[in-house]
Amino acid sequence: MSHSTVWTADEAMRKLQEGNAEYMTAEKNSGDISRALRLKTCAEGQTPYAIIVGCSDSRVIPESIFSAGIGELFVIRVAGNVIDSHQLGSIEYAAEHLGCRLIVVLGHDRCGAVDAAINHETNNYIKFITDEIRTAIGGEKDDYKACCLNVRHSVKMIEESLEIRQEEEHGLRVCGALYHLQDGSVEFL
Repeated sequence: MSHSTVWTADEAMRKLQEGNAEYMTAEKNSGDISRALRLKTCAEGQTPYAIIVGCSDSRVIPESIFSAGIGELFVIRVAGNVIDSHQLGSIEYAAEHLGCRLIVVLGHDRCGAVDAAINHETNNYIKFITDEIRTAIGGEKDDYKACCLNVRHSVKMIEESLEIRQEEEHGLRVCGALYHLQDGSVEFL
């Protein structure tokens, strides 16, 4: 697929920051979700400017947080914004086939998955998530610090991926961010 617009990592970061600033005072999502854009992206494909790996929490909606519309963000959501081969494969797809140059691991404060890793014994499939978070946070008990450590761990896992390292020469950048539920701000780590 050819890319009609390829954003640099710096351009994508500026657009995310501007979108979050707009979101903080908005009452509704200002992203373009029009019928015309739906038809255009259906016919011509998607050209997202950033990859967002975020938590599945229903209060954390990347398209809204960054004032984005249809086709602007490639969003991968999983509880606790943890990384495994499925997320890495999705990231590689967006970088290689869609031309995305910026990957943002978007955690958030008051994360239920982080709280479960700190304060609860889990079982079944949830244990896969909380075990990964426990690896990331060690013995940290402070919610904010633990959420930041968890984001940084996911960033490190992406950066250490062989395929991602090979892409660095092409301007691919990975960064972490923390969404603050109360005020809607995104803190880039």
